[in-house]
Amino acid sequence: MHTMPERRAAGADLLVLGGGVIGLGCAWRAARAGLDVRVVDAGGTERATEVAAGMIAPVGEALWGEEALLAAAVESAARWPGFAGELESDAELPVPYRRCGSLHVGLDRDETAGLRRLHDLHSELGLEARWLRGSECRRLEPGLTTAVTGGYEAPGEAEIDTRVLLVALRAAAEARGVEVREGRAVELLVEDGRCTGARLESGEELHAERTLAALGARLGGELLPAEVRPPIRPVKGEVLRLRARPGEAPCERIIASERVYVVPRASGDVVIGATMEDRGFDLRVTAGGVHELLREAYRAVPEVAELELLECRAGLRPTTPDNTPVVGATAIEGLMLAGGHHRHGIMLAPVTADAVAAELSGGEVPACAAALRPGRFAARLEGTTA
Repeated sequence: MHTMPERRAAGADLLVLGGGVIGLGCAWRAARAGLDVRVVDAGGTERATEVAAGMIAPVGEALWGEEALLAAAVESAARWPGFAGELESDAELPVPYRRCGSLHVGLDRDETAGLRRLHDLHSELGLEARWLRGSECRRLEPGLTTAVTGGYEAPGEAEIDTRVLLVALRAAAEARGVEVREGRAVELLVEDGRCTGARLESGEELHAERTLAALGARLGGELLPAEVRPPIRPVKGEVLRLRARPGEAPCERIIASERVYVVPRASGDVVIGATMEDRGFDLRVTAGGVHELLREAYRAVPEVAELELLECRAGLRPTTPDNTPVVGATAIEGLMLAGGHHRHGIMLAPVTADAVAAELSGGEVPACAAALRPGRFAARLEGTTA
C-alpha cells in the first residue's frame, strides 16, 4: 500500500472520465472507500443527468427478457434510501429522495390489456404492484382523466430531482477529497497493454493506477480502443418541465401511461417525458416532440394544461443493445467502464457506484453486477457470434 505522498506523486488511485451522476457517484463511493480520486468533467451539454426525470421505478421498467437489468434495478432501488442519507451527510446539502409511489394507467381497452399482461409479469417476479379498476385509479388520483379503464399501483417507487442530486454528488465527492476539474479527455494513455491515465484537450496528462470511463453516450466513441469499446449509441429524449402553483399539483404519484410519464416534484415542478428517437447526437427540441408530450400528458392528467411551462430540453440516453449497462473492468488492465444505462442511470446509480468502489477496494461486489460486466460484448466486438 502506497503512502499518500507516493500515491500523489505517481498519480491518483482512480481517474474518472465523466462528471454525470454515474461518474460522480463512482468517484464519491471510491473516495469513501479510501481511494485518492480525480474527476475530469467535460460539462453537461450532452449528458442525460440534468434532463432525466429522476424516476426510481424498477416495477414500471420491468419487461420480458430483461432479467439482469431488473435484478440490478431492484437491488439499486433498495439501496437508494441509504445512498441518499449518506450523500446528504457528506454533502451537507438536502437530497430530495422521495418515495411517492407510481400509478400506471390505461386510457383505452388496448392500453389496459397491455398493462394487465405486465402486471401478470410483476406477479410472476414477486414485484410489489396492485391491480386497480379505473374508478380505483381515480380515487387514488382525482386529477386523472375519466377515460382511465384500469392500471396498477407500485407504492414503493420514488423520484429525485436530478439537478439537485448532481450538485450534492459533487459537493460530497469534494468533501471526501475528490479533485474535480473541467476538461475533456482526448486520448487514453496505454503502455504495454495497461491504461495509465488520459491526455486532456489542453495537452495535460493525468496519471492513475486505474481509469474509469463514465462518458455517457460518448462511451461508444473513439476514445476507447476498439477491442474494449462497448456498442453504445445515443437515444434522444425530449423532456418538459412545468410548475404548479403551491398546493395545486396535478398528481401526488408518478403517473405513467403507454406514451408519457408525469413526475411531480416536492418543489412544485412537474416533469413530463419522454420521447425516444435514434437521431445520433441531435439535441434539438422539436415542435413535434413537445406537442406529443403535452398531448399525451393532457390525455392522462388534464390539469397539466394549467401549469406554467418552464423548459423544453433534449438529452442523450447511452444505450446498449440489451438496454443493460456495462460496469466493471475491461480486457485492458487498469481500465474500467461504467455506462450504457439507457433510461435507468438515476435508478442504477447506487448499485453502479457500489460495484465500482467494491471492485477497486477489494470489497464485496453486489451479486447482480456480474451480469453487467463489459466482457459480455467481447464476442460482438471481435466480430464473432456468441
